[in-house]
Amino acid sequence: MTSILNRIGFNLHSRKAALSAISRSFSTFQKPNYAFAFDIDGVLIKGKHHIPEATRALKLLNGDNIHNRNIPFVLLTNGGGVTEEEKARQISKLVGIKIDPKQVVLSHSPMQNLATKYHDKRVLIVGGKGRNCYDVAKKYGFKEAVTPHDIMHWNSSVWPYSTPTSDLSILTSTAALNFPKLPIHAVMVFHDTYDWGRDLQIMLDVLCSQGGIMGTRKPDYTIQDVPLYWSNVNLSSHLNTDFPAPRLGQGAFKIALDSLYKTLTGSDLKSTSFGKPHGATYQFAEQVLELLEPQSQSSRRRVYAVGDNPAADIQGANGYGWTSVLVRTGVFTGKGNSDDFPADIVCENVEEAVLNIIDKEETHSNE
Repeated sequence: MTSILNRIGFNLHSRKAALSAISRSFSTFQKPNYAFAFDIDGVLIKGKHHIPEATRALKLLNGDNIHNRNIPFVLLTNGGGVTEEEKARQISKLVGIKIDPKQVVLSHSPMQNLATKYHDKRVLIVGGKGRNCYDVAKKYGFKEAVTPHDIMHWNSSVWPYSTPTSDLSILTSTAALNFPKLPIHAVMVFHDTYDWGRDLQIMLDVLCSQGGIMGTRKPDYTIQDVPLYWSNVNLSSHLNTDFPAPRLGQGAFKIALDSLYKTLTGSDLKSTSFGKPHGATYQFAEQVLELLEPQSQSSRRRVYAVGDNPAADIQGANGYGWTSVLVRTGVFTGKGNSDDFPADIVCENVEEAVLNIIDKEETHSNE
């Protein structure tokens, strides 16, 4: 290439400029060997409002950067309660950037892999507004999903402090389901519950039952007949609220259930947890990134996980081997780094993080 430029009379300065331009041009066709995974609440949005730097950060990743590079990214959140399509629509509207549903990994997204085991078995789906989580479960392939509200339709005395409404039933015949003869094979918490008392009671009824039959009690509580799954165990979050201090999350509900079960039975309640900081969620997100942008390189892609919650986002990224980036726009607002779960990088906001990482990566790749 240099000899060609010499023959056409480029001076030294022009030749270097041309080579640099050609190098940058070639780099735009190479697939980047790095990607981003963003938490949503506290990084891109806060409550029902977008964080201003988020829009500029996502534009940078969509090619609006000095390197003209599109850089793959996913939204990896412990939020949920809706389909990936609905969450993509919500975020797109708030930040003003089109988000593909394939880029969204919700807390319960990895749980769809359980549908192979439970596709024809009755599972109790807990959490969320109305029948949203039921709809998600059906989309994932849980054909026999039921909710606490359906059990209330069968027998409202299960929890006498709430009244079931017909608009939340699966079908008009739901109330006729004979739960004493229809075992529940697993309990899955898809999202934060909107009725702690009712859902704690019904989950305990199922978990303490003999073989998942409502109204029974097993003779030996050291044996757990019904598996329990959690979509995330965040103790607190800023999800869906503009309140200035964090609110209790699904992790707090788990602590309450574990404590009640231990008190009532004398045994520890066993469960499987998804969401951050658990590795299964990061493995799932890595698979999504590979589908979005298949790698030609043999080396493992570097993933920068940007989050605001040290106990979830940073602990999880560190444990999985990703590069953790802590921002001060959500749960974490302190000076310096987190003492309990220190991040690899700390930035004021997501735009600062993206700018610095792109500069570092692209400078390194062109050296």
